Amino acid sequence: MKKKIGAIVLACMMSCLSFVSLVGCGGGNKKVKDFVMPDGGFDTTKKVEITFYHTMGADLRKVLTDYIAEFNELYPNIKVTEDAIGKYEDVRDQIVTEINAGKQPDLAYCYPDHVALFNQSNSVLSLNGFLPDGEYKDVTVTNAKGETEPIGFTQEQKDAFIQGYYNEGFQFGDGKNMYTLPFSKSTEVLYYNKTFFETNNLKVPTTWDEMEEVCAKIKELVPSCTPLGYDSEANWFITMCEQSGSAYTSSNGKLFRFDNKTNREFVTRFKGWYDKGYFTTQNINKTYTSNLFKAQTSYMCIGSSAGAKNQIPARVDGEYPFEVGITSVPQVNPENPKVISQGPSICIFKQNDPQRVLASWLLAKFLTTNIGFQAQFSSVSGYVPVLTTVTENKTYSDNLNAANGYEKTPFLAAKVCMEQASAYYTSPAFVGSSKARDEVGNLMQAVFTNSKTVDAAFKDAIEECEYFVG
Repeated sequence: MKKKIGAIVLACMMSCLSFVSLVGCGGGNKKVKDFVMPDGGFDTTKKVEITFYHTMGADLRKVLTDYIAEFNELYPNIKVTEDAIGKYEDVRDQIVTEINAGKQPDLAYCYPDHVALFNQSNSVLSLNGFLPDGEYKDVTVTNAKGETEPIGFTQEQKDAFIQGYYNEGFQFGDGKNMYTLPFSKSTEVLYYNKTFFETNNLKVPTTWDEMEEVCAKIKELVPSCTPLGYDSEANWFITMCEQSGSAYTSSNGKLFRFDNKTNREFVTRFKGWYDKGYFTTQNINKTYTSNLFKAQTSYMCIGSSAGAKNQIPARVDGEYPFEVGITSVPQVNPENPKVISQGPSICIFKQNDPQRVLASWLLAKFLTTNIGFQAQFSSVSGYVPVLTTVTENKTYSDNLNAANGYEKTPFLAAKVCMEQASAYYTSPAFVGSSKARDEVGNLMQAVFTNSKTVDAAFKDAIEECEYFVG
């Protein structure tokens, strides 16, 4: 019943958003017109108010407000109201309601599938015109310090982004329009007990074949342990699809494509590992697998780079019981590595006042290209900076250089993430993409725990996804 209710709620959201572009949903609102650059570009003499919805807690909000103050030194005519709504789902639901009333915010910090939902009503601004080769490339803006620059990205600013993060903005529909900018990102990494590995002369696995071998060796050394903890079955499934070159989802045509021979084979293989006691997961274990890792009842953990601080064991008599090692997740083909890209991005909503849209773009551009902001935000949040140039920030660079597997484990994770920048991939974002993610995670868990056969688990997952989107 819960799944059906969820599908009905989503259907209602989609229905309202589909009609709001024509008549609104209960409010009779007309479609917000597409953005057209006004003559003269951004008017720095005109007072403009914009609203930014996000989910940040007190520490991150302090970083944000400090840099909004810095932004206001450049554009004192722009008043920014930043509003911490709650969880990401709360942001999504409030924006859907407000779109239906024609009162959407100007910017939002959210996940790609939420942006796909908002764009059911064509409410999200395409950023193509602000790219280096976009139609506004010759439009400039002069800030309060007398500095004049292109209103959009310069080629240098674009090239400074980690390209896998930047390209996520095109993962909607036909892939031709950019709807989001990367704001803060994370990925999965392999944490391992470096002390245990060195003591027992174990090789850190770089492939899944090597992972199987090292799990077997660890199980021989410590029969009572679970060698590996994997926090997300969904990420594991999606990553294996990408690494194997097998189908997962598509934003066009047939949406849910993950029921195929290759995917069934790797699920069956990992089921064999589970039966041998080689791994557990967060959902099966009912807690983050970092807890097993810190307790040394497992010796490897695959989890979010943003959670690196949670992998650090507590000191005993002032000493760490072991050193944390961090490396990339194992690969099917190390010559063609694929690592998942996750984390929230920022989108801009269409408004009838083009000056509000331009003010929103200037803030988004400022936050995503500002090295100081990216360095400080990442240091506080644990997320990976979206800029390769963040190393130009001395404090952040010093922390990267001092990274270790003890108190500076988060910076060690960031270092690994930045070194594998060319390996990042993203999955298509569409209404229902988050449901696919949930269901492939569910099917993995169902197979591992014997609640369903492989055939039944795949069949049920596809049915749930198709029912969800109607």
